[in-house]
Amino acid sequence: MLNSRRLILAHFWLAFAVFGVAIVLGSWQMFVRSPLHTWISDPEWYYRSVTAHGTIMGYVFPTLVAMGFGYAISESSLGQPLIGRLWAWAGFGLVFIGAVTAITPVALGRASVLYTFYPPLIGDAFYYIGVVLVVVGSWVWVALMSVNLRAWKIVNPGRPVPLAMFANVAGSYLWAWTAVGAALELLLQLIPVALGLTSTINVGLARVFFSWTLHAIVYFWLIPTYIAYYTILPRAIGGKIYSDTMMRLAFIAFLVVAMPIGIHHTFGDPEVGAGFKFIHSTFTALVALPTLITVFTICASVEIAGRLRGGQGLFGWLAALPWDNPIMLASALSFVMLGFGGAGGLINMSYQLDATIHNTQWVTGHFHLIFAGAIVIMYFAIAYDLWPHLTGRELADLSLMRAQLWLWSVGIIVTTFPWHWVGILGMPRRMAYFDYSGAPLSAQALWVALSAFGGFILVISGFLFLAVLIRGQTAPQVETEPYRFATAVHPPLAVPATLNGFGLWVGLMVALTITNYGYPILQLALRPDGAVPAVYIGAQR
Repeated sequence: MLNSRRLILAHFWLAFAVFGVAIVLGSWQMFVRSPLHTWISDPEWYYRSVTAHGTIMGYVFPTLVAMGFGYAISESSLGQPLIGRLWAWAGFGLVFIGAVTAITPVALGRASVLYTFYPPLIGDAFYYIGVVLVVVGSWVWVALMSVNLRAWKIVNPGRPVPLAMFANVAGSYLWAWTAVGAALELLLQLIPVALGLTSTINVGLARVFFSWTLHAIVYFWLIPTYIAYYTILPRAIGGKIYSDTMMRLAFIAFLVVAMPIGIHHTFGDPEVGAGFKFIHSTFTALVALPTLITVFTICASVEIAGRLRGGQGLFGWLAALPWDNPIMLASALSFVMLGFGGAGGLINMSYQLDATIHNTQWVTGHFHLIFAGAIVIMYFAIAYDLWPHLTGRELADLSLMRAQLWLWSVGIIVTTFPWHWVGILGMPRRMAYFDYSGAPLSAQALWVALSAFGGFILVISGFLFLAVLIRGQTAPQVETEPYRFATAVHPPLAVPATLNGFGLWVGLMVALTITNYGYPILQLALRPDGAVPAVYIGAQR
């Protein structure tokens, strides 16, 4: 039994509670924007809902999952009690207080600025302060992961860091640096304006600051999913990790190349020069490297499991896999959605092709397919795998788990594929109203209605997931073995220092970020004509 199970459960329950709220909001947004519903009288309600949905799903939910899973990884992989448990509770408290502080003005209609902050729109200062508290709480987790790894290394000099902890710490460092961009925008620009200390804001600079965070945050969301691919899936299906070295390289690559790529989100912004847009587009292509390494390594690891289970011939190992195992099913469905989402990402990273789908529903479909699809379904798998070890009770509803996972996958496909198509047809995103009357716009109505139906499927799946966990809390108690992660086919007795630590890679991450962002930030900060009047949400009501 994990020593910090109450701490871990607190993170997961808060994460999944706010997740339940967010999916209802998301489904409502799709419904009222579809031809199935007449126009709502006040569009502000739509943007209020979008802000709450995005803030929960972008900042609160994945942060809590990463923190809770990270604490479980630290204790179980290092084989030592969590150092700094009181600090961990303090970090959790900051995230909770920050979430309440941020969502309250959103619910009151005083901060409908979307999770991207959308300057020069300025919301209530407490919204921004709440987001800052969430980030600070998560940085407590970052520090604790570093402290716990350091303590383990002192006791185990020269030993390879367990793979799950290596990946977990890489993810924490990535997040610590990723969040700096949004923190700079909040502390230097948005909060001073929201507090009335100044009445103008440099929109170009604000968007570049946020682009620092905007894409790299996706890889922070993705890290727990990749840890589950590598260290939970092979163990759950009776296999081994194909290569220790390839797993380490994949997470090192994420740490280095996931950061300096965000300006590809500002292809349509005239303030940023074409040269840096090209550089960021090129670096965006490099992010495919850790994903391709992972696809090969996980497929090889799954094949090992299939052959150990008696699979013969070229593809016989596929039939031998335990497809009734929820972890196997979730991972396979996640891989399918990751493949489709990754293919769409190739369009977004290209300056010429991105111009066609920029700010259309294609973009909404792309990131929901990656996050809500490939990533969140593995959050479900992580919870299913950990729950008996956190509660001491068995999760016996395997058929319900499988139904929930299938419904989620089908719901994501039904929701996001139509969004991709209507985006190609030119439908803009972030609009409370859309007129479907008259050709050719009427041709989009069916597809948007279909996506709204997909949203209802997702709500059903989400509440089935919560039902499984709630029933698990009251199931009969069982004895559980110590929680463990998969090991490599050939576990190394020693690894090079560069593959067992992060000093070099964190240095490269910081250096590349400064190289790719330094000049655009300085150029925009020093422009005398960059500031524009702020538009206060409260003044509009």
